[in-house]
Amino acid sequence: MASVPSRHYFSLMQPVSSNAPSTNKVFNIPLGRFPSLPTSHCCSSRFRCSATGQTGFLTRLGRLIKEKAKSDVDKLFSGFTKTRDNLAVIDELLLYWNLSDTDRVLDELEEALLVADFGPKITIKIVESLRDDIYAGKLKSGTEIKTALKRSVLDLLTKKSMKTELQLGFRKPAVIMIVGVNGGGKTTSLGKLANRLKKEGAKILLAAGDTFRAAASDQLEIWAERTECEIVVAEKENAKAATVITQAVKRGKEQGFDVVLCDTSGRLHTNYSLMEELIACKKAIGKIVSGAPNEILLVLDGTTGLNMLPQAREFNDVVGITGLVLTKLDGSARGGCVVSVVDELGIPVKFVGVGEGIEDLQPFDAEAFVDVVFS
Repeated sequence: MASVPSRHYFSLMQPVSSNAPSTNKVFNIPLGRFPSLPTSHCCSSRFRCSATGQTGFLTRLGRLIKEKAKSDVDKLFSGFTKTRDNLAVIDELLLYWNLSDTDRVLDELEEALLVADFGPKITIKIVESLRDDIYAGKLKSGTEIKTALKRSVLDLLTKKSMKTELQLGFRKPAVIMIVGVNGGGKTTSLGKLANRLKKEGAKILLAAGDTFRAAASDQLEIWAERTECEIVVAEKENAKAATVITQAVKRGKEQGFDVVLCDTSGRLHTNYSLMEELIACKKAIGKIVSGAPNEILLVLDGTTGLNMLPQAREFNDVVGITGLVLTKLDGSARGGCVVSVVDELGIPVKFVGVGEGIEDLQPFDAEAFVDVVFS
C-alpha cells in the first residue's frame, strides 16, 4: 500500500452497497484530513427514522440496550451454567431443612457461596441474616429461606441505586473508553458492544488506541469489518494512544458519529507509567467533547474471581471507572464475583460476557442474574 508522508494515518473501513461484492474498502489517509462520505454511508435507514432530529437519541439508546437484557435471559441462563451447577446444592440443602438442622445447613450454604466467589464478607453477612430470621421465626420453610437468600443478593446488587444502563449524555459523539489488563477481553468486548449499538441504529466509530500490542489494530479492524463500523488507526509504530484517540474523537465530532468506542492498551494495574497514559487519553477526549468520555468501562476477566478486585481499585483510582464489563463468566463457576465487585467498589456492572459469539456480551440485569444463578 502506498505510503503517505504523515506520521499517523486513519484507516477508513467503508461498507459497500448490498449490490457490490462483500468486501470492505480500506483507505490510508493522513490524520486530520477527513474525506466527505456519501450520505448513503453516513447512517442506516433505521437510524434516519429513529434518531434524526431527536436530541434524546443517546439517552434512549443507553436505556434501550439495557432493556434488551430482559429478552436475553436464555443466553444468560446458558452462560452461567457452571455457577448454577455450583449453587444447586442449596436446593438440596433446603429441601430437607428443619429447624434442628439449621446450623449444619447454613454452614454448607456458606461453603457453596464461598466456592462461587461471593466473598467472605458478603457470604457471612447473608448467612448470619438468614440465621437470625430463622431463629426469630420469620423463615419457616426451605422455600422461604431461598426467597430470602435471593432477596439479600438482589439488595446487594441494587441498594446503591447504581445505573447499569449506558450513560451516553446528550452531546454527540458520546465517547466510551475501554480499559483493562492484558488478556481480559477488551478488544473483543469493544467489538461486541459496537455490534449492539450498531443494531440499534447508532453510527459508530472505532478508535484503535491500543498502540502497544502489535496485532491489536488488526484485531480491531476485523471487528470493524464484522460490524460494518468505521475505524481510525495509526500505522506508524510507537504512536501515542492519545494521538490516535484524539483524531478519532475529532472525526466523530466533525462527521456526526453517535458513539466513538476507544480501545486502549492492556496494562497491569501496577504499571504506573502506562496508567498515566490512560489519564492522557481521558484528558485529550475531554478537550474535544466537553464532559467526555461519557463512560470508562473496565473489562475484568471473570475467571480470576475475587483477584480482580485489586485491579478494579487501582483503575478506578487512576481514571474513575463508570462501569464494569465482566467477561468469560461462561467458563467459570465464580459468578458470585459479580456481587462482590459491586459491593466492594460501588461501581455498576453494565455488561457480562457469557460466550464467544458476537451477541454474547449481555447487558447486566440484577434481577435476571439472581433468578438465573439460583434457578
